[in-house]
Amino acid sequence: MADAIPAAAPQPQGIAPQALAGVRVVEMGQLIAGPFCGKTLGDFGADVVKIEAVGEGDPLRKWRLLQDGTSVWWQVQSRNKRSVALDLRASEGQETARRLIAEADVLIENFRPGTLEEWGMAPEQLHAANPGLIILRISGYGQTGPYRDLPGFGVVGEAMGGLRHLTAEPGRVPVRVGVSIGDTLAALHGAIGVLLALYHRAAHGGAGQVIDVALHEAVFNCMESLIPEYSAFGAVREPAGSALPGIAPSNAYPCQDGWVLVAGNGDSIFKRLMAAIGRPDLGEDAQLADNTGRVARVVEIDAAIGAWTAERRVDEVLEALAAARVPAGRVYTARDIAEDPHYQARDMLLTQRTRDGRELLVPGIVPKLSSTPGAVRSSAPRLGEDTDAVLVEAGLTQEQIALLRSRGVIR
Repeated sequence: MADAIPAAAPQPQGIAPQALAGVRVVEMGQLIAGPFCGKTLGDFGADVVKIEAVGEGDPLRKWRLLQDGTSVWWQVQSRNKRSVALDLRASEGQETARRLIAEADVLIENFRPGTLEEWGMAPEQLHAANPGLIILRISGYGQTGPYRDLPGFGVVGEAMGGLRHLTAEPGRVPVRVGVSIGDTLAALHGAIGVLLALYHRAAHGGAGQVIDVALHEAVFNCMESLIPEYSAFGAVREPAGSALPGIAPSNAYPCQDGWVLVAGNGDSIFKRLMAAIGRPDLGEDAQLADNTGRVARVVEIDAAIGAWTAERRVDEVLEALAAARVPAGRVYTARDIAEDPHYQARDMLLTQRTRDGRELLVPGIVPKLSSTPGAVRSSAPRLGEDTDAVLVEAGLTQEQIALLRSRGVIR
């Protein structure tokens, strides 16, 4: 496990310069999609200024399990950010936000389409003051189209994108993946868009642009052969539980003390798998030499594997399959991850100190760059903790800041 990260500190001595050092990001989103994108950019050196509503701030501060009154999820989602509490519904708050955006490289927002325009922050207005600005807009259905104005959350995007229909056992209710995967996929697509736009701006004359990410489109982009199969064959892919339809064998199999995932779908891997479970007859069967033949007899193959795993413990199965060079793994819980030596060896478990002085185990940084790696430079801020410092950087005087505070525009 990596050493503890201080609550707020500059980049540690000896750490290589980060890829996005010097990039200023203003984050105006809340909850998951926009802020996850901001977190991703912040992990790689961007200076992320998060604008939150005065009062309660980002609702994520109170989501799921709380420690000292604050969500532990917040500690991950908002590391490497500075918090400015600002009333964007007030004209003075909007003007203050425009001043911050005028000095930024990137603006992230995930409000309902049209909200920026209502606040006098339409892209053309922001570009007039800051031509190089990159504006990332994440919404349920995008900034155009007939569904543009409908309310959209990640779960709806997962359904419309085609994912939710497949996440079920055949004939049973579609279930959610277990995390907010629609929001996260949109955030990652947004981060890719920002990086592409930054590259284009640097290489082609300094112009900014608008990035339009819809939640359902980000999900749909990951749906593999779903539409080509429908187009070519009229095939509507249906739920298949833990199996991978059309690829065999690849499934979850019961053990005496849990489940294992086994991916034996390579031709040579399949032969090694069958030898390992004592079924060389299947491994040498000419009909099962390629994936097409195995798919036709997948029920028989799954039954053979399941009969073998059911007589053994998970550790026994994994040891035997590792020796046979067959991809397999246990179904990890949070405890499994926290105690796993491979996670620890690759710095995927960091001990981060909160602003209240508590130490908290948090996920590490992905991806891993050899020359400009990511780093946790500071832990998640308290609401409005950086308001004064950021406004001073934007050119406001102490008198102006005091006036805004007296009027309830900032906190």
